[in-house]
Amino acid sequence: MLRLRAFRPTSEKIVKIQLHPTHPWMVTADASDFVSVWNWEHRQVIYELKAGGVDERRLVGAKLEKLAEGESDTRGKPIEAIRGGSVKQVSFYDDDVHYWQLWRNHYTAAEAPSAAGNVTSAFASPALSTKGRHFLVICCENKAIFLDLVTMRGRDVPKHELDNRSLLCMEFISRSVTGEGPLVAFGGSDGVIRVLSMISWKLVRRYTGGHKGSISCLMTFMASSGEALLVSGGSDGLLIIWNADHRQDSRELVPKLSLKAHDGGVIAIELSRVIGGAPQLITVGADKTLAMWDTMSFKELRRIKPVSKLACHSVASWCHPRAPNLDILTCVKDSHIWAIEHPTYSALTRSLCELSSLVPPQVLAPNKKLRVYCMAAHPLQPHLVATGSNIGIIMCEFDPKSLPPVAPLPSPPESREHSAVYVVERELKLLNFQLSPTGNPSLGNNGSLSKGDSSELLQIKQMKKHISTLVPHDSYSVLSVSSSGKYLAIVWPDIPYFSIYKVSDWSIVDSGSARLLAWDTCHDKFAILEYALPSRGPFIPKAGSSRKAKEAAAAAAQAAAAAASAASSASVQVRILLDDGTSNILMRSVGSRSEPVTGLHGGALLGVAYHTSRRINPVTATAISSIQSMPLSGYGNSGLSSFSALDDGLPHRSSAEVAPPNFQLYSWESFEPVGGLLPQPEWTAWDRTVEYCAFAYHNYIVISSVRPQYRYLGDVAIPYATGGVWHRRQLFVATPTTIECVFVDAGVAPIDIETRRMKEEMKIKEAQARAVAEHGELALIAVEGPQVTTQERITLRPPMLQVVRLASFQHSLSIPPFVSLPKQSKVDADDAAIPKEMEERKVNEVAVGGGGVLVAVTRFPLEQKRPIGPLVVVGVRDGVLWLVDRYMCAHAISLSHPGIRCRCLAAYGDAVSAVKWASRLAREHHDDLAQFLLGMGYATEALHLPGISKRLEFDLAMKSNDLKRALQCLLTMSNSRDMGPDNIGLDLKDILTVTVKKENLVEAVQGIVKFAKEFLDLIDAADATAQADIAREALKRLAAAGSVKGALQEHELRGLALRLANHGELTRLGVLVNNLVSVGLGREAAFSAAVLGDNALMEKAWQDTGMFAEAVLHAHAHGRPSLKNLVEVWNKQLQKEVEHIPSTKTDATAAILASLEEPKLTSLADAAKKPPIEILPPGMPSLSASLAMKKKPPPASQTTDQQQLQQGNKPMLLEAPPVAIAMTAAAAATTTTEGSAATAETATTTTEGSAATAETATTEAAVSTSEPAPSPPNQGEESGTTEPGRDTEAPNSSSSPSGDPAPSVAQEESNNHPASAMSNGGPKEEEKVTGSTSESKVVEVQNPPQQVSDMLGMEFTVTP
Repeated sequence: MLRLRAFRPTSEKIVKIQLHPTHPWMVTADASDFVSVWNWEHRQVIYELKAGGVDERRLVGAKLEKLAEGESDTRGKPIEAIRGGSVKQVSFYDDDVHYWQLWRNHYTAAEAPSAAGNVTSAFASPALSTKGRHFLVICCENKAIFLDLVTMRGRDVPKHELDNRSLLCMEFISRSVTGEGPLVAFGGSDGVIRVLSMISWKLVRRYTGGHKGSISCLMTFMASSGEALLVSGGSDGLLIIWNADHRQDSRELVPKLSLKAHDGGVIAIELSRVIGGAPQLITVGADKTLAMWDTMSFKELRRIKPVSKLACHSVASWCHPRAPNLDILTCVKDSHIWAIEHPTYSALTRSLCELSSLVPPQVLAPNKKLRVYCMAAHPLQPHLVATGSNIGIIMCEFDPKSLPPVAPLPSPPESREHSAVYVVERELKLLNFQLSPTGNPSLGNNGSLSKGDSSELLQIKQMKKHISTLVPHDSYSVLSVSSSGKYLAIVWPDIPYFSIYKVSDWSIVDSGSARLLAWDTCHDKFAILEYALPSRGPFIPKAGSSRKAKEAAAAAAQAAAAAASAASSASVQVRILLDDGTSNILMRSVGSRSEPVTGLHGGALLGVAYHTSRRINPVTATAISSIQSMPLSGYGNSGLSSFSALDDGLPHRSSAEVAPPNFQLYSWESFEPVGGLLPQPEWTAWDRTVEYCAFAYHNYIVISSVRPQYRYLGDVAIPYATGGVWHRRQLFVATPTTIECVFVDAGVAPIDIETRRMKEEMKIKEAQARAVAEHGELALIAVEGPQVTTQERITLRPPMLQVVRLASFQHSLSIPPFVSLPKQSKVDADDAAIPKEMEERKVNEVAVGGGGVLVAVTRFPLEQKRPIGPLVVVGVRDGVLWLVDRYMCAHAISLSHPGIRCRCLAAYGDAVSAVKWASRLAREHHDDLAQFLLGMGYATEALHLPGISKRLEFDLAMKSNDLKRALQCLLTMSNSRDMGPDNIGLDLKDILTVTVKKENLVEAVQGIVKFAKEFLDLIDAADATAQADIAREALKRLAAAGSVKGALQEHELRGLALRLANHGELTRLGVLVNNLVSVGLGREAAFSAAVLGDNALMEKAWQDTGMFAEAVLHAHAHGRPSLKNLVEVWNKQLQKEVEHIPSTKTDATAAILASLEEPKLTSLADAAKKPPIEILPPGMPSLSASLAMKKKPPPASQTTDQQQLQQGNKPMLLEAPPVAIAMTAAAAATTTTEGSAATAETATTTTEGSAATAETATTEAAVSTSEPAPSPPNQGEESGTTEPGRDTEAPNSSSSPSGDPAPSVAQEESNNHPASAMSNGGPKEEEKVTGSTSESKVVEVQNPPQQVSDMLGMEFTVTP
């Protein structure tokens, strides 16, 4: 329940403290008059100031500022040089402080029954008064310091401008005459209150004739009559009421009422809000008493002494759901925060917490006692209480997760009135609330938009009714309603006890001992953590004798042990409520785990959390967790089950420690575990339709879809969430400072498509079974005929999570403008600018569209005001989000802004109405809304938004299969002036006559080129849905861009060529061939020429792109006259590549080893000879026969082998056998070469079969020459070793995976070892070569596809 939120040690004792309502700022003043502003959330000091004396930094800054403004007059002492004296009060003032001060006064006064006609439930937001500036105001004895925390400029008001009287206290006055701006009242040492204008910096009025001594405290409040009042307390013990409503211009004001409050002076005043009653004033005095006063009759209600012998120095009104019987906090100079019970209870003073146990032990010295000197409760977050002590600043947090004891009841379908049941002072009560008919935003009228979208303008009619049913306990309670709404459950965890009430007559149907309770979402089942209450022993009062004290201690220890054993033995029991109202036990103990149960969470599945003492690191936790996609929690305590004190010390645990998986889900039907262990969430929320669930952790909320199977969708970073409610695909979440809305859609996953297919198959089978049962086996006979099946294209869609902040505490601008403080000469101008800014702000939010319809020009509304304190989210009813606060007051958050309204309607499933409401949203926001509709699965409906861009319209049309509209969008985009000239001719004549001024044409088709991918996608989608006319139109325009050289990229040209061939567009394909050749796409160009039937164009395409092997094959097969020229060009290219082998770097060792392996030269002439390379088709004579040189006879040992090799000068034949034979022969003849000099060289020729458009395989031909030629050392080093797995691959695998048309040549030697050469895997061309000096050249050539070779029966001849 209690923990230390923040701590800042100080050397001096802190005597003044104040909290900012919306920012995490705290201003403190210590005993040495040193003022500092501290960010308690990030633990950083924002500003420090020596207010009591003269702050040198401010003095130098003021002088520099005057010099910069040209004021060189240094006569007189500057105001910054005046000593401030003792600091009496510190405070913040900005638009947030101003707004929430008025809000608190308004709603406190509205609680009174007599305030119905005087104080309306709607609270109008005041005008901005500080224009984005955040003032730090310090009231010193000799001057008041106004420091702007934005610009760091200050304004000092010395006491001689305020009648030269010491300043002892201050208060900001809300209402004032127009033109005065914000006012601040100072209490003087002479008993006079002086009011200063923060616009003119002049004294505007005085309150005189009240106090006879000095004034010690001031406070403003609103009476139940609607009148603004100012109350002051003085050293004379008087409490004086003044009129603060300055509608008349009077300079001197007299007191309205005077009361004798305390003896010895009034120290502090506080305003207390009472549920269903008039506000009360709380005063503490020097006489050590605390008094409470009625603000209607101003009579004393009661007077107590909170702590004997010590006077209270601070008091705060407090209303926390975890402690419903406490309503006042106070502090004296000890180490406690004291709480005073409500008068209907015992009215005793209790210690809320002992601060010495919270602070780190090393801070407090052993012989030093902690003393509290000031205390302040957070104005908007009651769970935060700050205290200033002699060791530093202590920020405590009291159970921020606990919620008010209220539960909403389901409303009848057509009812405008809604109700919720709550517990207060041991009694059940009913809260009825509804929107007033005048301001119902769900009607959709234009007035709802012109009024703005803030919740304070919604007129709410609410009434509280008594239920004649008493509850047995008055401690902290948790209320929940069953899924049917027929039963109400109340759990008192501290007792522990539970009761189930029947809503129809409020009778008790079940009760017992339980600390936790959880409902089933689908049925009236509930699970409880049942306790076996230990027998309580007799209470032994504490006495003086040691024997009785020991007995009392032993009895207390025995009771504690019994309670601990009862907690460990408590079991989870499931009960069901039948229609007759009786309760029956379904399962006496759920789960077989032995650990104690610490939490229960209801829903479609029952969640049980177990106590695990050890903490593990995130890696181990991730390994243990069965659902890897579920993020791990950093916060292990459940909001509904954590009632003991939290960890003492700072709340920031090490990031290396996370909560272990200790949360198990069980089925409500079989009570068996579902899935593995998960980290324990703080709360869970399940959709009523059991489609989505949310698990809330400390810093995020995990959202998952439940159907057709559990699927993790994502997590949203909403920290410290206290509760949430699903409304279709919307999750409304409340945090201590904001109200958020999460729009959720699961998208379309493969499991969804599979489930849909299975359901359709099941339907068909069921229909067949019914037909057989009705008509017999003859029903299954089907008549074959032409059937047209239109299969719907289902595209996958990722899940969507979008978070929109609906309300927060912020009132002023998030980033305030850096404006300087106004000078006195600019009073009128600055004052006139304030309402003008408000008018401009309202005009900017709403504009008038066509037909007089009001149009919101903002994407989302400005954040509305979140009600103060913990909230229970009721849900969406009548088009607004309902909330109930700790004072059992209903609040409504408007959802009428079109940006929110359209999203809510789409999430609810009414996309047509969402599109209709979009007419009230400015068109520049329609793209954003269309993206949202697309994420929700409404692409077709989003197409009807009038303001979407053409690019988004194209995407939506493609998603919704409206290809005709997609084509129109694409033509508009590609022909628009922004993307290129739109006067380009796109018909057939223009495409064929594109011969001149190609530069201009490139510019003309620029628009089409930019959207080439979209054109291709559209053509594919049209082909898939048999819409040939749309595909032809898109193809015609894309071909116009493809006809221009350099316009399209390679992959775009390839795709265009395939699609043109597919559609039979031969004319446009012919125009495209030259562009394919220019970018090196020889295969695609040849394929296009083959489709066109142009042999010359095919050869040209191959020849221009360096694919000579294919050109030679084609020319030989068709008897082309260009065969000889092609062969010559091919062989020249091969010879050129052999001669120009790129050199690589080798080290000295490698060069020496390579030289030793080379054959010895017999003469210098041998070194210069290079064997000619000729690869010829079969039957073609050698090109270099006339140039053949006389060969030198080989050594005697090699004569036989050389003769066998050279007999008849027979050329080697390279042919392509059938695939099966090639694989068998190649597998038999392939060997692995190790690269040493003694290893024989294996020359393997492989041919890879592929389609006409696939990559062409390369051919390795081993050509032996009769005369040795030395190879360079680097080449021998490279080629001497063959990669293992390269030569041993299957024969159909390509030896040149890069597909480079240029062949690579490598030379290796073989020393007296036999080698086998295989010609293209054919067994009939195998010859053995033996010789010590003979060497082979391996030539990789590019071979045509296997199918072409097999079809033509081609053979290669390699002539040495």
